Amino acid sequence: MDKTVETAADAVADIPSGATLAVGGFGLCGIPAVLIQALLEHGAADLAVVSNNCGTDDWGLGPLLHGRRVRRVTGSYVGENKEFARQYLGGELEVELTPQGTLAERMRAGGSGIPAFYTATGVGTQVADGGLPWKYDAEGRVALASPAKEVRSFDGRDYVLEESLVADFGLVRAWKGDRHGNLVFRASARNFNPLAAMCSRITIAEVEELVEPGELDPDLIHTPGIHVQRVLALTEEQAAQKQIEKRTVR
Repeated sequence: MDKTVETAADAVADIPSGATLAVGGFGLCGIPAVLIQALLEHGAADLAVVSNNCGTDDWGLGPLLHGRRVRRVTGSYVGENKEFARQYLGGELEVELTPQGTLAERMRAGGSGIPAFYTATGVGTQVADGGLPWKYDAEGRVALASPAKEVRSFDGRDYVLEESLVADFGLVRAWKGDRHGNLVFRASARNFNPLAAMCSRITIAEVEELVEPGELDPDLIHTPGIHVQRVLALTEEQAAQKQIEKRTVR
């Protein structure tokens, strides 16, 4: 039951090129920065990433993009990463933009064994009708567009069918975790981390504070250990290394 690993390199050592990753975090809040850096050093490429966003140019998933390790991104918000925009518009990156709530539910559904669900979000737009550019060619023409999705009416209102998301590996960051993989997230760092953990076949969690089994109040556990296969305890220095996306001062 002890799921701890000694190093970040050990934690990501078996992630192969071509894998699909679900990565927790929102902007630069609650991102598994240590595991991302270890994955960059590990060398896996041709990755398909499911994440709300890709961080900034030099933090979060940005270094993986700079290193040309990412083939495809399924996400919701990409506005803070210039390299992301450059690769997408230059035909180097495939991107599936998804409404934020829909993305969260697709991940939750994947972790709950639900293959698809209907939602009103996106009905009457290209989200449902198809035609969203997924990939451009080198000349800026649309090389691959999103397909049309099934739309059905329930009680007089139209809903679009969205398929769930299941990843090969999940990378998450928790405030506290025990050796059994039970995790607690702090405040807004909770964001997409529980969803990334539950929709992945193998979830790797970096934790700021490792505690012994039984120390966490069961009522306060956000992600139970059944969803987590590996736990990496961060050093104090690693845990304190956090970035602010946009610093606002008076």
